[in-house]
Amino acid sequence: MGINIRSKEEIELIRVSSLLVGKTIAEVAAHIKPGVTTLELDKIAEDFILSHNAKPAFKGYDGFPSSLCISVNSEVVHGLPSLRELKDGDIITIDCGVLKDKYYGDSAYTFAVGNVDDDVLQLLKITKESLYLGIQKAIAGNRGRRCKQCHSKILRSKRIRCGKEN
Repeated sequence: MGINIRSKEEIELIRVSSLLVGKTIAEVAAHIKPGVTTLELDKIAEDFILSHNAKPAFKGYDGFPSSLCISVNSEVVHGLPSLRELKDGDIITIDCGVLKDKYYGDSAYTFAVGNVDDDVLQLLKITKESLYLGIQKAIAGNRGRRCKQCHSKILRSKRIRCGKEN
């Protein structure tokens, strides 16, 4: 499978879809608080996306039933929205995809719910720092391996292991 080179017009359509993802995540973020269910957050996202003449990209994909993937605390990725209520001290990752004018946007962001422990805030800070260092390596000529190496280096230096039980 080769790399598809996109035209300026296609890149603009992808940008518009991606901006809508950001706006959707911001809309959902305004409702993240203890007592809210992840299913309520999913409904907020779906309504917001549809009101902008777009479709939730995940819903219906390979039978996926929801507009968002929502993971709470130690759930790794692609959690299903449910009647689970958020609690003070949780962290929640909102993964959102949008299909608008035949082009996709997709992003995820992790939020603190209410008052979280200092070590959790430190984890969020370090992983965000790692993300931005990896993005700096995402330049023409570099392979994905360079971004991963950058992430791994900072996380190892802080004694953080990803995707494994400690």
